[in-house]
Amino acid sequence: MRSFTSSSESRGEPIATRPGFVRQTAADRPGIAQPVPERDIPERPWGSIWIGAVLLAVLLTGAWEWHWRAFGVTPSYRNSNGQWAQQRRRIDDGEGDALVLIGSSRTLFDMQLPAWKKVTGEQPIQLSLEGTSALPALQDLAADRKFHGRLLVGVTTSLFFTGFAYRGDAIRDWRKRTPTKRIGTWLSMHFIEPYFAFDDPDYALETVLARQPWWPVRAGTHPHVSVRKLSLSDYDRNTHMWPKVVTDAAYRALARSIWAQQWRDPPPPMLDTPAKRQALADQQIDLAVKAVKELRAHGARVIFVRQPVIGPYRAFEDQTEPVVTTWDVLLKRTGAPGLVFSDYPELRDFKPPEWSHLSHADAIRYTTLIAPMVERLFAQEPARLAASKDLKLR
Repeated sequence: MRSFTSSSESRGEPIATRPGFVRQTAADRPGIAQPVPERDIPERPWGSIWIGAVLLAVLLTGAWEWHWRAFGVTPSYRNSNGQWAQQRRRIDDGEGDALVLIGSSRTLFDMQLPAWKKVTGEQPIQLSLEGTSALPALQDLAADRKFHGRLLVGVTTSLFFTGFAYRGDAIRDWRKRTPTKRIGTWLSMHFIEPYFAFDDPDYALETVLARQPWWPVRAGTHPHVSVRKLSLSDYDRNTHMWPKVVTDAAYRALARSIWAQQWRDPPPPMLDTPAKRQALADQQIDLAVKAVKELRAHGARVIFVRQPVIGPYRAFEDQTEPVVTTWDVLLKRTGAPGLVFSDYPELRDFKPPEWSHLSHADAIRYTTLIAPMVERLFAQEPARLAASKDLKLR
């Protein structure tokens, strides 16, 4: 029941009402203050209600957690923009001479940081981002004179030479993160992500509902299936393939079908003519040449690496970004050394389960093999550059 009090009521003066017990409004009573409505709170067992609500929330959350653990999910760090920014800040906070890895998901999944440290004694800083060309990170480091270390640039040709940057905002905005965002990232990484399996964007309720098959498809549209969970990440962004991709044939087939969308229903850059695609690739190479020149100006060394890819995915990339007009041109114009997995017998036989990323066990073995190769190329870089300059002078 609603009750109203006013100065008129306090003086015992009646308040006029409309038929049906509707009080007059301010418009009906010009010059008279509008009564302040008050709602009486009914007597209820509020303590028991509060406890019941908490228990229900815990029960539903527990059921959601149990469901995804039964599916094979385990707690993992979210590989968030905030976590990327934490690793990026290490360079400005005194690790400017470090070995840094940039690239897309192949460099993120296939390069295992503990394995690299076991072989070389140094653990790299992992700044690769899935679905994202290495170029934005290359430009970011080129603009940072505090970085004068070694830079391994992973090149996924279908991303690097098109400039596609699914997570470009992580690189663009990392210096803008407020103290509130930093605290939020820290709290999440210490109290939520290590303990709850469902705390993953792929298992958010709205995401799960959106991908259900019961939603109608509009005529003339081609529904695009988003990339599903493929990896697990550690606190330092060391990342490896989720075992389910290896052990579950149906889930692996789903991952392959998602990649196949690229050559069945290619994104806009791939719909253009070969000439336009080449113009786009040339533009990316121009930007890379400029960035490498800036990096060398403040003492950094750069090497480009192409990680294992097989099957239809490799055929797609070879067709849309031919090596002779993209990769070879990149190396020639930057003057940087390049390493391609297929050029080495010990690296060419790796078989990514879903064509594009190595399993955890293979990634450890691959890192153990490639780390000394990369370190040798870095060691040879000063002499090679000096020889190159000497030849130009002649």
